[in-house]
Amino acid sequence: MSRVQLALNVADLEASIEFYTKLFQTPPAKIRDGYANFAIVDPPLKLVLFADAGEPGTLNHIGVEVESTDQVAAVIARTRELGFDQHVQENVSCCFAVQDKTWVKGPENDWEFYTVLAASPAMSCGTDDECCPAEV
Repeated sequence: MSRVQLALNVADLEASIEFYTKLFQTPPAKIRDGYANFAIVDPPLKLVLFADAGEPGTLNHIGVEVESTDQVAAVIARTRELGFDQHVQENVSCCFAVQDKTWVKGPENDWEFYTVLAASPAMSCGTDDECCPAEV
């Protein structure tokens, strides 16, 4: 199942976790220092919270989580055919997960299309490339 990802900057991670747990009737799938994510079934949503990553209450980034590397590759091929600029990252450690992804450049916001390959102990990227931008 694919689902839209909405990543938000928050001031108080604990209060935000409590609020979104109640709002979506779903506990966080992952909590780390300054970070939490929710895998919400209804509506299908990956909600990601970043503490101290930007102005509280603002959008950190948007994306779409897909099930496989093949689906990421299909997005890469389709957006190349459309002539969209993008930044492809393979086997990158980001947001406490190893991922294959592409960042598709939009007029105002970049869209991250990604699949999770494995867990990772690190928040930041395993490459020199920016992975989870505070502002896109």
